[in-house]
Amino acid sequence: MAKLIILLFFINLSLLSSAAESRLTTDFYSKSCPRFLDIVRDTITNKQITTPTTAAAALRLFFHDCFPNGCDASVLVSSTAFATAERDSSINLSLPGDGFDVVIRAKTALELACPNTVSCSDILAVAVRDLLVTVGGPYYEISLGRRDSRVSRSSLLLADSLPLPSSPISKLVDQFTSRGFSVQEMVALSGAHTIGFSHCKEFTNRVARVNDTGYNPRFADALRKACSNYRNDPTISVFNDVMTPNKFDNVYFQNIPKGLGLLESDHGLYSDPRTRPFVELYARDQARFFKDFAGAMQKLSVYGVLTGRRGEIRRRCDAIN
Repeated sequence: MAKLIILLFFINLSLLSSAAESRLTTDFYSKSCPRFLDIVRDTITNKQITTPTTAAAALRLFFHDCFPNGCDASVLVSSTAFATAERDSSINLSLPGDGFDVVIRAKTALELACPNTVSCSDILAVAVRDLLVTVGGPYYEISLGRRDSRVSRSSLLLADSLPLPSSPISKLVDQFTSRGFSVQEMVALSGAHTIGFSHCKEFTNRVARVNDTGYNPRFADALRKACSNYRNDPTISVFNDVMTPNKFDNVYFQNIPKGLGLLESDHGLYSDPRTRPFVELYARDQARFFKDFAGAMQKLSVYGVLTGRRGEIRRRCDAIN
């Protein structure tokens, strides 16, 4: 009987330990790595000053990590001779290198200060939040305690794992709602297009058509000229928001009704009756856009996370332990 009581005690202790490990909290590293937030902030500030496109690059990287299978830093892993990782799947090949670089820099600094303590997925989530603030975006709390995935395979990315610039709104709505996001949250997250750029291949087929595309004629002409040589130079790109490309604001939503949206999905937000009211709302009310965007980012940041023993803390963000 005594042995049974002792056994039950240790089982309960183990369960309590696992439960404690599995909780996400905003102060997760307050004791184990008290300078975590400061180190990330210093890293992203230096990187953003030297490379102003870093904020948009990291934001896109974050979405490509979280949306398919959850925020687990699987997109950061490099391929090996034995396996092709997520980052080398066709849909991720255009991810800018600066997003990866800022996470690796932060991880290197954190490993010196707090070895084997902070996960790459937590670094990415906080780095994106702080980078958005540097370009004028809203601050929001990030719950911490994620673990990193032990698996990264391009074969796990299904055909509809990520929204495409050419996707019709109905397809986008299905993709978001199937993951528990409302139509309004989808539109708010689309506001991420207020910074960053897109390669010409993402929109030239549509802009080549003169009529019924939703583009402002002068804007369409400028895009055709800017992308005239993109087949020879596929790196040619255009800002998503041509009015305030380096500032996180609501001008993206003001552009769309004027025919200044860049991607087919941008135009679709205004033409579809389910999404148009939110475009109009955010176009006239930046504070509301910031509030809803922050809430949607918080929700996205905990989508499908791994905690406790379901994941690991990588020593290097680009390699599974």
